[in-house]
Amino acid sequence: MVKKFPPALLVLPPTKVLPPVVVSPPVVVAPPPARVGPPGASLPVPAGFPRPVVNPLEAQVALARLGISAGSIDGAIGSQTRQALRQFQQQNHLPGTGALDAATRSLLTLEADPMTTYTVTAGDLARLQPIGKTWLEKSAQTALDYESELELVGEYCHAHPSLIRQLNPQINWAKLIPGTRLRIPDLHYPDPTDKAAWVTIHLSGKYLEAYDEATNLLLHCPCSIAAHVEKRPVGLLHVVVVAPHPNYTFDPAVFPESPEARALGRKLILPPGPNNPVGVAWMGLDRPGYGMHGTPVPEQVGRTESHGCFRLANWDAEYLIKLVWVGLPVQVVP
Repeated sequence: MVKKFPPALLVLPPTKVLPPVVVSPPVVVAPPPARVGPPGASLPVPAGFPRPVVNPLEAQVALARLGISAGSIDGAIGSQTRQALRQFQQQNHLPGTGALDAATRSLLTLEADPMTTYTVTAGDLARLQPIGKTWLEKSAQTALDYESELELVGEYCHAHPSLIRQLNPQINWAKLIPGTRLRIPDLHYPDPTDKAAWVTIHLSGKYLEAYDEATNLLLHCPCSIAAHVEKRPVGLLHVVVVAPHPNYTFDPAVFPESPEARALGRKLILPPGPNNPVGVAWMGLDRPGYGMHGTPVPEQVGRTESHGCFRLANWDAEYLIKLVWVGLPVQVVP
């Protein structure tokens, strides 16, 4: 594995810790369904594996199993998949072409079937709820949970809703019942074994990377950045607050373009959930109003821009929050 060394700035002492902003104290909300298996079980390697990947969908799954996210799994070679492939190629001393060429396929292997079956449960269906269209309507809800089983399953397996539909053409998504079986990518990140030593956010490439003390890559994932250049902080920041499943303080001053915000003229507290504006995790930084967080629309990460924060897919934010700690250096580079 290629080891990368942190920028020299990272040896500086942490900056003054500021009080958290944007979010109120975290409130627990039901997480996506967990993967079930015997504790400590050692699963046998399926017949026919390991083997090299044969197509973009398998490559995206294999990369994610290494902690290298290509964004929402869609089975296509787009800019985020090319960036993920370049990271893998760099680690394996290959030319950084971003192409799924023969040399890359020979090293990018699957240890098990890239697909699995998901069974819809009564619990899944019970938690679905419509999401209000306005800030005021959202603030009145008990939670900002999933709106549909398609959304829930898509986030569970890190996949684009269109791919889930393609894999299950026989499904009537408006009439799902408990026990319905769905074909989905079998995707999971490595279990964290240590905390990150630092995080680097690349503005030009719109991606984030976390490394351990030995400079091994723990996570690579796409991220959205601020729409306006003056709101993109370059330099050394630090994590000052870590809040899983946060609620969200809507401040109309942050949304001057919103007619509703101008009419409200007051702050609102929005409840937790995957459709919360900051998703399922908030990691506040020592620049007021800035943080790394999830999003209600993961398939748009890295393709749309934010008011200033670093927006990740919910599954990436949920994994990153396991790696970060108060005081963690976050280097933002052009």
